[in-house]
Amino acid sequence: MTSTLPPAVDPARLQEALDGRWAHVRRDARENLHDPEMLPVYGESMAEARDRVTRMTAKLAESGRVTLGFPKEFGGEADAGGSVTSIEMLAFVDLSLMVKAGVQWGLFGGAVQLLGTRRHHEAYLPGIMSFDLPGCFAMTETGHGSDVQQLRTTCTYDPATQTFDLHTPHEAARKDYIGNAAKDGRMAVVFAQLVTQGKNHGVHAWLVPIRDEDGEPMPGVTIGDDGPKAGLLGVDNGRLAFDHVSVPRDMLLDRYGQVAEDGTYTSSIENETRRFFTMLGTLVRGRVSVGGSAASATKLALDIAVRYGNTRRQFAAPGEEREIVINDYLVHQRKLLPALAKTYALAFAQSELVSTMHDIQTAVHEHGEEIDETAQRELESRAAGLKAAQTWHATSTIQMCREACGGAGYLQENRLPHLKADTDVFTTFEGDNTVLLQLVAKGLLTGYRDAFGSLDGWGRVGFVADMVRETVLERTAARALIQRLVDAVPGRDDEVPMLDRGWQLKMLEFREKHTLEGAIRRLRNNSTREGMAPFDVFNDVQDHVLKTARTHIDRIVLEAFVDAVDRTADPAAKALLDTVCDLYALTTIEEDKGWFLEHGQLTPSRAKTLTSTVNGLLKELRPHMTTLVEGFAIPAGWKAAAILDEEPGRQEAMAARDAELRAENGARTPAGTATAVDVPPGQ
Repeated sequence: MTSTLPPAVDPARLQEALDGRWAHVRRDARENLHDPEMLPVYGESMAEARDRVTRMTAKLAESGRVTLGFPKEFGGEADAGGSVTSIEMLAFVDLSLMVKAGVQWGLFGGAVQLLGTRRHHEAYLPGIMSFDLPGCFAMTETGHGSDVQQLRTTCTYDPATQTFDLHTPHEAARKDYIGNAAKDGRMAVVFAQLVTQGKNHGVHAWLVPIRDEDGEPMPGVTIGDDGPKAGLLGVDNGRLAFDHVSVPRDMLLDRYGQVAEDGTYTSSIENETRRFFTMLGTLVRGRVSVGGSAASATKLALDIAVRYGNTRRQFAAPGEEREIVINDYLVHQRKLLPALAKTYALAFAQSELVSTMHDIQTAVHEHGEEIDETAQRELESRAAGLKAAQTWHATSTIQMCREACGGAGYLQENRLPHLKADTDVFTTFEGDNTVLLQLVAKGLLTGYRDAFGSLDGWGRVGFVADMVRETVLERTAARALIQRLVDAVPGRDDEVPMLDRGWQLKMLEFREKHTLEGAIRRLRNNSTREGMAPFDVFNDVQDHVLKTARTHIDRIVLEAFVDAVDRTADPAAKALLDTVCDLYALTTIEEDKGWFLEHGQLTPSRAKTLTSTVNGLLKELRPHMTTLVEGFAIPAGWKAAAILDEEPGRQEAMAARDAELRAENGARTPAGTATAVDVPPGQ
């Protein structure tokens, strides 16, 4: 296969495409975020890590780079998208520091800003922004993590004292895994059931002091330490319990629900469920930040693995004396290049998500516009799906990169073990990924109902109707472009070239539509079965529902990538990104090849062509592997990997090998010669 790519691509042009709307925030971080103490310290104790990360959090506050998302009147920039972007950049440096900062200024500060009113802002935002008031976000309970609506902590109003009584009724209602709680937090935003005049009005949030000026627990507050964790040693996760703690009435964050002196409850949103989701929807920024930070860790792991694979040699080809660079092996390319392609795809989808989030939140919180509920629900669903996709991709890719670096990848000094340990929890915090996929799927199911008519029989049990969110998922912003490409697919599907973009899009659209319709049919059938328990109506098809969500995410990610390629101005970068997009699309189809075969979208012979086409793309992209990771523009000083320390001639050797491969213009590399030693060993 002869390469059609340009012989060389300027990584700076790829960086421009990836940096996107908040390139100035990324540039500022790259130029100024270079304190050596902000990097991971290998072998430090938990206590040492916590002390260092606390110091660095204070230093971040002093730098003024943590205020992007806060209101302008308090010294911020009212830039929600910039705030998320800055967190993504901080994740390259140290994930413990990123989480600590995210808790302080994203979760704690964000809750005060978005759920509170002006009196809360004036009293507390300056101290939060300066880190003079370290805080916690106390939502998760030991017995209730994902099911926030059923939290057991209560906060009951007493008009005689004009205070709330905050209480943890049993151990399962204890607040758990709370960042900043074990060591630094002085105040917490506590989520609990609001009870007044004998009625429960659902989950609300209060500002509650948890430590006094001397660092001792406040009366009635019990603070515990979660202790050593698998990773994120610098984050002081702890436990909080409340024994009838008195909370003044004005400490209720009452943007969406107010309690008068006499205990009368009022809200601009009458429906309790709708009010609950509106409150949580304002906090979507945290979920978006977690997905983006996982992506940063993935990019760093790939940067390390690709650069190492370009200099590490194993086994000589027949008749040759010098051993082969491991990146020249097809099996190594099969590991790294599809992961790189998916990382690019997810980066463009994340960029689109951050931009949408910024525009929605700016319209509401800065311009005073009414919440567009359809747009808000679509944002929440997209954030949930991409958070799941990016964190699962991080977990699998970082492990793959660790293995791709053999024994060197197992040494802490080479960063990969740290990345692996620190990101492991990302799949279950800020929303368990499996639960998030259900949120995505339920939005799709409701959209189907509204588009194609009511789901006959569901009203009989009432269960699914309660589970399904009231939203209609809209097509992506690039829909007009996508539709043109799909409509232009020539002839029969089994005759269309696999590099035809419209065919690739059509395949993912078909799979999403088919799985959604199948889930609908099964739900309808279950709802009319005599004697079937309401829980079983949904649970019986849960696997199908989750499959539907995954297919939806794959489709929107590909559409975001296609749109990004279309917007790329530099011809050489555009050609390279176009080929990377081909690889993402075809490896996504290849991963689910069995499904496409079962449903008549691939013939056996075409399935074989799919594999050979992917292998051809790998060969074509091999000379550009280093260029692709250079497009991430990760400063060398952030990587903290001894494996990348410059050795005599190391960088020159990498450049020479890439130039050699480009000169061959796609000629067969040693990877194309199958031998018994094609798989490099782990050491």
